[in-house]
Amino acid sequence: MGTLTNGRTTIPYDNWNAPRLDWRKAGRTDLDPILKDCVILAAAPPAQGHPHHSIPDGTRMIAISDDKDPAAPVLLMSRVEISKFFDGVIAGEFDDFRASDDELQAAAADTTT
Repeated sequence: MGTLTNGRTTIPYDNWNAPRLDWRKAGRTDLDPILKDCVILAAAPPAQGHPHHSIPDGTRMIAISDDKDPAAPVLLMSRVEISKFFDGVIAGEFDDFRASDDELQAAAADTTT
C-alpha cells in the first residue's frame, strides 16, 4: 500500500495503475483530513524499456494522476520533463489555464467535490 500526503496529513492510498507509490499533493488543496480533490505526483520506478529514445533505461520518473479516482490514468514523465514544465509554470506560461477568482470561490464553497 502506498500513501497520500498534503504535508500535514498522510493516509494510505493506492492508484490501481501505479500501486505502492507515495503520492504528494499541494497543501493548499484542502484541510485535514485529506479530501480527494487534486493532481498528485509521486516518485516512480526508473524507466525500463520506455518506447521513446529520449528516455533511456534508468531515467528517474515522476508519476502524475488525479486522486479522486483510484483507477485514474497515470502519466509517467522524466524528472527533466517535469522540471521544464515547472519552469514554464513559474514563468507564467500557463497562467491562462488558472481558475478565475470566481471559480476558486465556487470550488471552496462546494464541500461535495
